[in-house]
Amino acid sequence: MRDHDVQPVGGIARRLANILTARGIDPAASLTDVAEPNPALQAAQDRIPARYRAAVADHPAVAAWAREIAEAGRPGPEGAPGIAQGRSLLIVGTTGTGKTHQAYGAIRSLLLAGVRLRWKATTAADLYAELRPRPGHDGERELMDLARCPLLIIDDLGAAKNSEWTEEITMRLINRRYNEMLPTLITTNLGMVDLRQHVGDRIASRLTEMSDKVILDGPDRRRALAAERRRIVAA
Repeated sequence: MRDHDVQPVGGIARRLANILTARGIDPAASLTDVAEPNPALQAAQDRIPARYRAAVADHPAVAAWAREIAEAGRPGPEGAPGIAQGRSLLIVGTTGTGKTHQAYGAIRSLLLAGVRLRWKATTAADLYAELRPRPGHDGERELMDLARCPLLIIDDLGAAKNSEWTEEITMRLINRRYNEMLPTLITTNLGMVDLRQHVGDRIASRLTEMSDKVILDGPDRRRALAAERRRIVAA
């Protein structure tokens, strides 16, 4: 059984399904690879980590979010939609439940839907490492670039060691995106209570308002795959 078969999608999936149905879109339809080459997807593949280049957003709530973002896009010069303002998505789950897979799957879904997409992805640990002050590096400019990016993935929020400096960086980044209503894909191993303790009340409050939450549950898929490989070898 796949993880998402037992996920509590609840109100978010119903709300998004109603929006899509009202727009004449089948919420059960999947975004799949098209026969014709997709230049945007081909270009993005080099930026997507090798492990996730075939990722599919097959969780119903994640797929519905991607469709809502795609349909809300503003038409560009050649008619293709571009990312507009929209809800963010907070993907919560224990280690190995497929959070990063779903996040990159959502990126691929948007590209497959023909969305003109400028996006960036980082882990929380890499974010702080890259922005840490050092000679010859303009961390302020990079922070603003991330804050203004139409779509941003922040993977493993809450996994890096916390400090007053990291909390300030996270607050500035999230607050800017919150104010501008820019879609942000966030994954975390922490439940909301633990996340609030880690990042602080101000950040957690904004995440709660700006984001739909998806909970992934189930066994660690990495360990399950490793066990299956060992079983095959033993056989």
